[in-house]
Amino acid sequence: MTPAIPTPSPGPLAMALFGALILALLAGAHAELPGCKIRITSKALELVKQEGLRFLEQELETVTIPDLRGSEGHFFYNISEVKVTELQLTFSELHFQPDQELVLQINNASWGLRFRRQLLYWFFYDGGYINASAEGVSIHTALQLSRDTIGRIKVSNVSCQASVSRMHAAFGGTFKKVYEFLSTFIAKTLTQAATSQICPVLYHAGTVLLNSLLDTVPVRSAVDELVGIDYSLLKDPVASTSNLDMEFRGAFYPLTEANWSLSNRAVEPQLQEEERMVYVAFSEFFFDSAMESYFRAGALKLSLVGDKVPHDLDMVLRASYFGSIVLMSPAVIDSPLKLELRVMEPPRCTIKPSGTTVSVTASVTIALVPPNQPEVQLSSMIMDARLSAKMALRGKALRTQLDLRRFRIYSNQSALESLALIPLQTPLKTLLQIAVMPMLNERTWRGVQIPLPEGIDFVREVVTNHAGFLTIGADLHFAKGLREVIEKNRPTDTRDPQTSSTPPPSTAAV
Repeated sequence: MTPAIPTPSPGPLAMALFGALILALLAGAHAELPGCKIRITSKALELVKQEGLRFLEQELETVTIPDLRGSEGHFFYNISEVKVTELQLTFSELHFQPDQELVLQINNASWGLRFRRQLLYWFFYDGGYINASAEGVSIHTALQLSRDTIGRIKVSNVSCQASVSRMHAAFGGTFKKVYEFLSTFIAKTLTQAATSQICPVLYHAGTVLLNSLLDTVPVRSAVDELVGIDYSLLKDPVASTSNLDMEFRGAFYPLTEANWSLSNRAVEPQLQEEERMVYVAFSEFFFDSAMESYFRAGALKLSLVGDKVPHDLDMVLRASYFGSIVLMSPAVIDSPLKLELRVMEPPRCTIKPSGTTVSVTASVTIALVPPNQPEVQLSSMIMDARLSAKMALRGKALRTQLDLRRFRIYSNQSALESLALIPLQTPLKTLLQIAVMPMLNERTWRGVQIPLPEGIDFVREVVTNHAGFLTIGADLHFAKGLREVIEKNRPTDTRDPQTSSTPPPSTAAV
């Protein structure tokens, strides 16, 4: 008999890999899908760089170089009142760097400086003001972008390297020839002092000033008096060499039920394009959560009584129910007519390549309202409507224009009663078009803000429909200067870069 060969037991490495696979599958199964995505492409960086460099020049011009005192043999010096008089950022590049970084590289920049000198060599003293220039200034700084605890994008870290290739000081005065051989020593001291001040300024600009700009991006905010919107980032931004992608919850909620949320079972929006500066994608969930929030807030109903009912419609309705009305008491016959529309369930949005539609089912109740008496119901019916929806971006607001495409009414009691309602089809549709649709469009055209910082708007947008989501490609425009927005939102106690947390050291090349 052939002896049985024992089956080898799985090793600890295989078990660990199997466990990691199960955990990854479970995490993926419970990952929340985004209702909104935004992609910023490398084409936007040239515009951002132009505005950012203007801001950076202004920040670097505020660099404060401390007074320098020291000696070298019989040479004693005191350099004070150092001021930046000119700054030229000649060559610069701004690009994305995987995985979460935005990198700024500045090469061959130059500074103009002016300072007061007091020099003593043996018994010879010289003093006065002098001009100097720092040339070959190079700066490499990377901003790490991440999601903070409340879901807002933040600059979480700034790495920085700075160097000054050479410093030239134009000494003059009575003892110019005497001190020419010492100018190299003075220039070296100034170079080290100037270089050491660059990175603290950039660190403060990134972690404090730019974050004050990012604080203007809405996270959870009210849209109106009924609903709010949640634009929390679901995870850290992801950068590739050509774009920066961000995933937002993109969910509305009733203000009276701030903890309520609609389960997202929609198709996840996809962003593939890179031709425009920015792309925004919205899934059907984004719009469904808006409509369900308004439904839960009790906003999707309309009641018209008396003079609010159009005269022609009033006459048609009274003629249609004349047989019922004539049997009532005189006090009821001449009482005001009431028409009430009430959405029965949350409307639903369907996005296809051919267009976007909204399906609505509502009850329509017709009644007489005699003064100081209970209302007398004449009829109750069901209304099915299909609206077309066109989206547009204006400024930084997503706006919607609705149009009534299909409409029918029927009775939920009997087919015979549905036939009797056919004469009301046209006047009720006209009522929706002239009374209800303008009210809806007045609200939807106000729009809802897209999560962009203050002072930045969308221009030249193009809307594209896909199966289950839509994308909007656009360019960016600075409606306000970066300096203006930051000064408006600047924290009151952070003007001094030295008060920020300790920045990374500079690397000097002398």
